[in-house]
Amino acid sequence: MTVLTVARQGEAILGLVATAVADSEFGSEWLYQLNKAMMDTMLDRQGVGIAAPQVYISKRIIIVASRPNLRYPEAPYMEAVTMLNPEIISASATQVLGEEGCLSVPEQRGKVARAEEVEVRYFTLEGREIVQSFKGFPARIVQHEIDHLNGILFVEKLSET
Repeated sequence: MTVLTVARQGEAILGLVATAVADSEFGSEWLYQLNKAMMDTMLDRQGVGIAAPQVYISKRIIIVASRPNLRYPEAPYMEAVTMLNPEIISASATQVLGEEGCLSVPEQRGKVARAEEVEVRYFTLEGREIVQSFKGFPARIVQHEIDHLNGILFVEKLSET
C-alpha cells in the first residue's frame, strides 16, 4: 500500500490548471502505479474521490469512488472510476445544495450548490473514451474533483445559505 502526501489548502499546486494526460502516457506503468497510489491514499484518508493535483501531480486524473465511510456515512456505494482528461459535457439545470469536505482542507466542511446530474467524457487508463452520466452524490464528487483539475477548491464555492 502506497499512501501519498496530500497537498493542503494554500499550496500552489492546488491553484494550477492541471495538464492533460498525453496519448503516449495511456497504458504506461507509471500511470498504473499512480492510479494505485491515489486509490490507496483516498481510501486511507476515508475519501470518496481524489484528484492528481492533491498528491502533487499536475495531471488531469481523478478517481470517483462513492462509498459509505466515516466522513460520508450516507454515501451510496459505486465501483471506483478512474477518469483521465475528464470534461463535463452536460449538466442538469437543477442545482442541489449538499455538504462537502476535502482531503486538502481537512478542517472544514460546507454547503456547495452543484448540478444534480452530469454527463462526463473521459478516458480510461488504457486510453479508451467513455461517456457516462452521474446523478446525486456521485455527480457531486465528479464536479468537486474536476474543480481540483481547474485549480478550484470547494471552499471557493461555499453557499451562504
